[in-house]
Amino acid sequence: MLNYIWFGMILIAVVVGTITGNIDAVTAAAIDMAKTAVTISIGLIGIMALWLGVMKIAEDSGLIRIIARAIKPITIRLFPDVPPDHPAMGSIVLNMAANILGLGNAATPLGLKAMEELQELNPEKDTATNAMCTFLAINTSSVQLILPATVVGLMGVVANQIFITTIIATGFSTIAAIVAVKSLEKMKRFAITGDTEDD
Repeated sequence: MLNYIWFGMILIAVVVGTITGNIDAVTAAAIDMAKTAVTISIGLIGIMALWLGVMKIAEDSGLIRIIARAIKPITIRLFPDVPPDHPAMGSIVLNMAANILGLGNAATPLGLKAMEELQELNPEKDTATNAMCTFLAINTSSVQLILPATVVGLMGVVANQIFITTIIATGFSTIAAIVAVKSLEKMKRFAITGDTEDD
């Protein structure tokens, strides 16, 4: 679906540029942005390699397990439908720990794995469960105790000036996400059980 959206945007830009006589500007902008994308990507390779290495060291040294143990009592309450000893719970905890450490890209594979394991528990395969929605909300709004590697790489020293505000903002966004998802899952209209009858 995303491919169709991007193709549509490109097609509209080309058509409008041709009609208005600005096709040269469209072409120049496309080339300039392609160069910018490559420059940013190459600039982030070293940063991502560094932080992925730090993540691996944290995992091997047991830091991730310490954070996971600290988070586990919270996750058990947030995900009552998931058995505490299920592999999905481990992936969820590791994903949250990676996000807290600001390693969003390192957390992505863990998030995908968690969703796959949550899908195994899903009785209705074409509908997201409460646990899946809760995990998605938390993953999207995750608390950041350490600034994301991409922010540090793009902003440099200036990133230190938003450290406290980042923790506060992501903390409030996570609370808002949890409150929203827990409130919505209690509403009959969003119930996933097949035996719920409309009033």
